[in-house]
Amino acid sequence: MKNSPHNGVTVTAQGRRELHGFWRRLVTVIRRYPRLGQVVQRAYRRLQPRFTIGVIGVLVNEDRVLLVEHLFHPYTPWGLPGGWIGRRENPAQTVEREFLEETGLRVRAVRPLIVQQPKLWRGHMDVVYLMEPAGPLEPIHLCHELLGYRWTPCDDLPKLVPVHTQAIRAAFEEK
Repeated sequence: MKNSPHNGVTVTAQGRRELHGFWRRLVTVIRRYPRLGQVVQRAYRRLQPRFTIGVIGVLVNEDRVLLVEHLFHPYTPWGLPGGWIGRRENPAQTVEREFLEETGLRVRAVRPLIVQQPKLWRGHMDVVYLMEPAGPLEPIHLCHELLGYRWTPCDDLPKLVPVHTQAIRAAFEEK
């Protein structure tokens, strides 16, 4: 096992995080009460501008895509890295920043793959970018919001949010 730069977290060779202390208790509570993750997301959205924009990145390495296990998504924990755009932020720069913060990887946004407004979230839009490494791929270092990561073949995807599945398929169709 290797120590992570984040307090209370150990990362195994398989890329699975072992959480300690506060984060372990938080994961236990969210898994016991899955709606709590939705409450946290709604509270965050109330503090944001009227219209929120999420950015998501698809990073493909040979015939596999990078998936991360999200702490605050109890129903579909596996998905693509990304986050919400802050005020006056550029979407492409935001997804590059989110990748760096969440995985430690330096990547470039190549171009948007999908731009959509989800049916269930009025006042929100998702922009999904095709990503490429900004240099050689380095070891992944997960932030406190992520529990694990894996490189997954397109034909072996876990249950994902529909826009993530659509984006991965669009990225592989280009190859």
